[in-house]
Amino acid sequence: MIIDIHESWKNHLQSEFDRPYFKSLVDFVKTEYQNHQCYPKSSEIFNAFNHCSLDDVKVVIIGQDPYHGEGQANGLCFSVNDGVTHPPSLINIFKEIESDINIPYPKTGNLLPWAKQGILLLNATLTVRAHEARSHQGKGWEEFTDAVIELIGQRKNKVIFLLWGGYARKKKKLIDTSLNYVLETGHPSPLSANRGNWYGNKHFSSTNSLLEQAGLPAIDWSLK
Repeated sequence: MIIDIHESWKNHLQSEFDRPYFKSLVDFVKTEYQNHQCYPKSSEIFNAFNHCSLDDVKVVIIGQDPYHGEGQANGLCFSVNDGVTHPPSLINIFKEIESDINIPYPKTGNLLPWAKQGILLLNATLTVRAHEARSHQGKGWEEFTDAVIELIGQRKNKVIFLLWGGYARKKKKLIDTSLNYVLETGHPSPLSANRGNWYGNKHFSSTNSLLEQAGLPAIDWSLK
């Protein structure tokens, strides 16, 4: 695995790259990609960082691990490549946006325009074996991405963390809530959404209100 990551992150994460757990992680990922079909493409593993520099981070959305179906994952949490059928969680995200801020449901599920506006679309685990959910969990990625969340809290303030579901909400302990904002709700998966734990959270309008209060540009949530 080549650590192809934007310099703004690399400068602050080099100590993580040098740690034994990360070196073991690199070996594991290399072996997995050599012997199995894995996602996302190796060149896209660090896409979340390469499309949103540390200096530009305004919002953080935390997912669990990449989609494991063919052609879906592109290195941005909840995002899929152009032309790919929208997974159920993404459908519910778009439905809430439509309800919250009256933006029409988009044709594409590629969230790259969000990343380019300062949203770090961070999965806790950055790789997965094809058709085997959670197959790369517990190998070191979580330790790395926890360090990323802590780094943002140390280097930035007034960042808005959107924690969706129990897994993401456990990351709250890593965030200095005296300096940053945390919005919590249920996961957008059908199981959670159908129990009434997702719809009506208004995280998208709330995010823009907080950004405007901080004197920062609002997010254009449409995917034109």
